[in-house]
Amino acid sequence: MHFSDLSKNRYTTKKYNPNQQVSSEIIEQLKEIIRLSPSSINSQPWKFTFISDPQVKEALASVSYFNEQKIKDASHLVVFSAIDNITKFETQIQEHLPEGSVAYYNNFLKPLPEAEIKSWLQHQVYLSLGFFLSACASLGIDSSPMEGIKTEEYARILKMTDYKPLFAVALGYRDAEDANQPSVKAKSRLPEEYTIEWV
Repeated sequence: MHFSDLSKNRYTTKKYNPNQQVSSEIIEQLKEIIRLSPSSINSQPWKFTFISDPQVKEALASVSYFNEQKIKDASHLVVFSAIDNITKFETQIQEHLPEGSVAYYNNFLKPLPEAEIKSWLQHQVYLSLGFFLSACASLGIDSSPMEGIKTEEYARILKMTDYKPLFAVALGYRDAEDANQPSVKAKSRLPEEYTIEWV
């Protein structure tokens, strides 16, 4: 399918079929794809936690506000987290990035206040989200990106240190009765003149 068609058909799934699971082969493909996500200076300040264990999903669902049911019914949940320990991040880039990338960080980012550095790190994780949602659509997987989660509770349940959960994505296959799918509810986007400018 052409990418423009994928973009027209992809939507945020509101209701999943709990009896249909994403295969391990597809999950492995998604793991490799998300690992290849783009980030500024190839910084990769992230962790992607794939969850299929029903008990862990249940615990996370209970601290996910209005997203509880879709997490319970979805095949998998992926938690996107940003590195939250600047010293750890600096060690990571020293070990894995070329000198030019490290120099960029040291010259332009390191002098900033800690809150601004962490904000920049978190922005990189958001870059990976669009990449991931597109990958899901290309593989015929339905998805729901969700900021409506209690991030501190997620960190506690997943026993995270040095990383901060930012958002999660439910994965699976839509329920045939999902009222949000484009075949039932047409996509609503602003007209081009509101969002696209040609100079």
